[in-house]
Amino acid sequence: MKLVSYKTEDREHLGVFVNGHIYNLNSCDKLIPDEMNAFLQGGEELMDRAKKISRSIADGTLSPKEEIFYEILAPVPHPTSCRDGYAFRQHVAAARRNRKVDMIAEFDQYPIFYFTNHNAVQGPGEIACMPDHFQKLDFELEVAVVIGKKGRNIKAAEADDYIAGYMIMNDMSARTLQMEEMLLNLGPAKGKDFSTVIGPWLVTPDELEPYKVASKPNHVGNNYNLKMTCRVNGIEVSAGNMADMDWTFAEIIERCAYGVDILPGDVIGSGTVGTGCFLELNGTGLLNDPNYKVQWLQPGDNVEMEITGLGALSNVITKVDTDFSILALKK
Repeated sequence: MKLVSYKTEDREHLGVFVNGHIYNLNSCDKLIPDEMNAFLQGGEELMDRAKKISRSIADGTLSPKEEIFYEILAPVPHPTSCRDGYAFRQHVAAARRNRKVDMIAEFDQYPIFYFTNHNAVQGPGEIACMPDHFQKLDFELEVAVVIGKKGRNIKAAEADDYIAGYMIMNDMSARTLQMEEMLLNLGPAKGKDFSTVIGPWLVTPDELEPYKVASKPNHVGNNYNLKMTCRVNGIEVSAGNMADMDWTFAEIIERCAYGVDILPGDVIGSGTVGTGCFLELNGTGLLNDPNYKVQWLQPGDNVEMEITGLGALSNVITKVDTDFSILALKK
């Protein structure tokens, strides 16, 4: 099932995406709330009701009115929190090699994550960036999960049961801001907090069963053979696969939930897939060729991410008309 959040006449709704159309779930079953967070709070009972509606629409036994005029939002427009992991060894190793430092042994010992701004989550459409953001503005191609039930001290072997669904994630990054603040061994913060994009819909785990593959040796949890690509202005710049995750979402959730509650509506990203950002691509290019032409996102660029089974997420980069700069405020 593909769950979608959308807006009509400035009001948010929850729908199901079936055969290219959006149908409002609440209009089909009044027990289903008309927004994502309340729906996720309802747990498996509401999820089962929604799946039944989706199946009935797909097989023609239910014919509700489809939505015509709407704006697609992030699948979870108001996450209870947003974490981002560091699951792909290829990306970490390449980034460290490009900086001429050794691979860090701790990567293979435990998964890590950071908290980003859950109030800056958005879906398809424009990404408005400040002038400082364009100092090495970057995308990051990732997968994300949404938590579907409350839990604490969850073991990795059981953690997949807490996942309500999967979606594409673009962890937008202002690299100059990021690198400056991380010299102080804290962050990332301002380099990341202006936009995190998720969408276009939330895909329930049952839809990904045909793509399931084994996790890496000595790891626990579900993994999937999902091709991941990113195109900028129609040109493919990044290609990877979710199957290359070293740390699984189950293992990341185990760490997230240690000594603390995870909640329905929490969003957790995988971290960047190998080749999944300009920072890595530019570093590798310059390492191999000193004359390599580096690339960063510019105003007007169209960024489109596509992942097998999860759809395509498209955004246009825009520049805010202002001369306000926090980089200029440095003492």
